[in-house]
Amino acid sequence: MKLQLLYSLTIFLLAFVACVCVCYAAISPEVYWKVKLPNTPIPKVIKDLLPQAENEVHTKEKVYYGLHQHGAWIFHDATEDEIREIKKQSPNRDELQHVNEGSNNAKSHFQDNLLYKPYFLEKDLEKGRVINFPSLKNKNEAPFLPRQFVESIPFSSKKLPEILNHFSIDSSSKDAKTIEETVKVCEEPAMKGERRKCATSLESMVDFSLSMLGTNNIHVFTTEVQGENQMLQKYTIEEVQQLADGVNMICHKLNYAYAVHFCHGGGITKTFMVSMIGADGAKVKAVSICHKDTSLWNPKGLPFVVLKAKPGTTGICHFLQDDQIVFSPF
Repeated sequence: MKLQLLYSLTIFLLAFVACVCVCYAAISPEVYWKVKLPNTPIPKVIKDLLPQAENEVHTKEKVYYGLHQHGAWIFHDATEDEIREIKKQSPNRDELQHVNEGSNNAKSHFQDNLLYKPYFLEKDLEKGRVINFPSLKNKNEAPFLPRQFVESIPFSSKKLPEILNHFSIDSSSKDAKTIEETVKVCEEPAMKGERRKCATSLESMVDFSLSMLGTNNIHVFTTEVQGENQMLQKYTIEEVQQLADGVNMICHKLNYAYAVHFCHGGGITKTFMVSMIGADGAKVKAVSICHKDTSLWNPKGLPFVVLKAKPGTTGICHFLQDDQIVFSPF
């Protein structure tokens, strides 16, 4: 009798698990969010890029590009392209080498020649301060696709030809190179004490946030930009509000053929909402992340080149563009 009861209970549990899996696979990404994060409103920047109908899935034979990705690239040596983007004049290879090798003269000249600083210190976040900064609209309009759909598409550097063939992308094109670079970034191993994942769907992003933070009581913060703003202009800080202090998860949108986010955590951070107004009247509520421990960051990375600092000696802050997402427990 006991064996029969145990057998029946096992069959019931297996059927229940199967039903749950099938049900979750069938629901839309937006409903999945609401089920998993019932106390967390879905941000507009996500909602606007979800399929409009339950069975609507559109893919285009293209790669979507954003404007800036400084927030994600803190672990490698500063590149010529990164240096060029924030300088008044394009650097030559010799100058870049001097900066990376730690030449004081090269660093001083570099500091005097900046258009803007993508990285800064917490003390720089003060009311009344005027900063020069590019648009916080990332303009990466890659759509979110349902998990069951994207999981049918390869996402591996070993299967790059299959990925390019799926999206009909020429292997010698810029788009092909971008896809290769994004996949390789997603395959890089995590640093000591860090957890990271490239979320290829909204569902996988939600699941990773729950796994990392250990709760479904989560605040989600994003930058908001009102009004058309110039590519680079002066902003005046009007208010600084601390939102969180502790472990969180940050997701940076990458250049790809659909929405892919590099999500990571593992460090203690302070999160601020910084209200600013641009010279053209644009109103911005910018999320700023301040990393307290930078001891494991690359000493030749862009943050230390910009700030003339060394790993572990100071906290480092940066703004998030409007399609980057912060998950913070409450």
